[in-house]
Amino acid sequence: MDKSNLRSNIIEKLKTLSAAERKNIEQSLEENLLTSEIWKQSSVIGITISHGFEWNTKSIIEAAWQNGKKVCVPKCQPKERKMDFYLINNYDQLEVVYYNLQEPKLEETEKITKNNIDLLVVPGLLFDKQGYRIGFGGGYYDRFLTDFTNKKLSLAANMQVVDKLPAELFDVPVDDVITENGFIIQGGL
Repeated sequence: MDKSNLRSNIIEKLKTLSAAERKNIEQSLEENLLTSEIWKQSSVIGITISHGFEWNTKSIIEAAWQNGKKVCVPKCQPKERKMDFYLINNYDQLEVVYYNLQEPKLEETEKITKNNIDLLVVPGLLFDKQGYRIGFGGGYYDRFLTDFTNKKLSLAANMQVVDKLPAELFDVPVDDVITENGFIIQGGL
């Protein structure tokens, strides 16, 4: 199966989850992340603002703030097909942009260089046991990760993890995948 078919199939599965199933998975993902050593050791967290059927990241962001961690979120530049991360201290520093995404207001936030992000939570739809992923199709994270040297992990339900995905030369695997049952791969700890 090619990437677009794999992407479509998992999106349909994720959309069929009941509210209770989704909430249980999200609570487990959050707990497994927040109790991990990599979370405890990281002071700057890069993470997206979730929307739609994505796993909720707002409670993770709020936990980071409560723990005195810095949070940075991506700002996409569609013409260049790249993104940069900006520090946010509250949700008022966000604005709604294309596709109903929330991104940082540049005039109210500070850009952070990628080597200052200790832990990057990388979104995706499907993951394999080597850390390769199928994302949403824009390629923004693939480009960002090419020279990102710090810790990168993804949150995924068990249903989003398969043995092997088609990987291309430009694909960069994440170090860890955390599911509701814990770490699937553990590249750094």
